[in-house]
Amino acid sequence: MAENCLFCNIVAGAIPCQKAAETERILAFHDIHPQAPTHLLVIHKTHTASLSETEDATLLGELMTGVREVASEKGLTDYRLIINNGPQAGQTVFHLHAHILAGRPLHWPPG
Repeated sequence: MAENCLFCNIVAGAIPCQKAAETERILAFHDIHPQAPTHLLVIHKTHTASLSETEDATLLGELMTGVREVASEKGLTDYRLIINNGPQAGQTVFHLHAHILAGRPLHWPPG
């Protein structure tokens, strides 16, 4: 756990969230500023700052499996999966996380 990490503090229970799903290693919760009718964040409970900073294939696999399982549990068949990597890509919380966006047409290209 990184002491000053928002998501680590959510995992620790120090900051509340609206949980969507939870396992021993994965936590999914609703984004507080949703960009679609369904906007979930999926995180691994182990802190790693970004995609480019992790070399742990098991952690990455667990995160992607978590995304798939959360989407399935919520009945989502069409959704966009986003991982922002670094500040210029829009990453604002430096704890690796995936955004699941669904519930409206999502056009291409994004942003």
